[in-house]
Amino acid sequence: MEARLNYFADPTAGRVFKHLMSAGKLLTDSALPAATRELVSLRVSQINGCAVCVDMHTKEAAAAGETAVRLNLVAVWREATVFTEAERAALELAEEGTRVADAAHGVGDEVWANAVKHFDEEQLTALATLVAFTNAVNRLNIIARQPAGDYEPGRFH
Repeated sequence: MEARLNYFADPTAGRVFKHLMSAGKLLTDSALPAATRELVSLRVSQINGCAVCVDMHTKEAAAAGETAVRLNLVAVWREATVFTEAERAALELAEEGTRVADAAHGVGDEVWANAVKHFDEEQLTALATLVAFTNAVNRLNIIARQPAGDYEPGRFH
């Protein structure tokens, strides 16, 4: 399978991606715990059906020490006992922030209040931005039909 677009060869895409990668680096360096960042990015990518991002976030999380059990249970986190309450709050916020058309109300007050119990304002800002960022990157990759499977951890760091 070949991608429809080569974002790395196109000059306009190159300029856009330069800024996207800078934003991604800022999120990586944020106060949001690394495990939470990868779990949230993985869940958003699963919901959106972005194969290349699922590939990337699964491998990045595993390279950082995340267990196979937790990675395999992200899609069914509500029924899994392996996530902390803070991670569960972040995953719920990520789902509502991704499924805005389905939810019709965006992120509900109860979901937000639960996240506020576990994260300070800087972390909440990083979390909200991460959800939006991952959704944007997912959409770019889905439109271009970026193939998945050959991602190597650290490629974009």
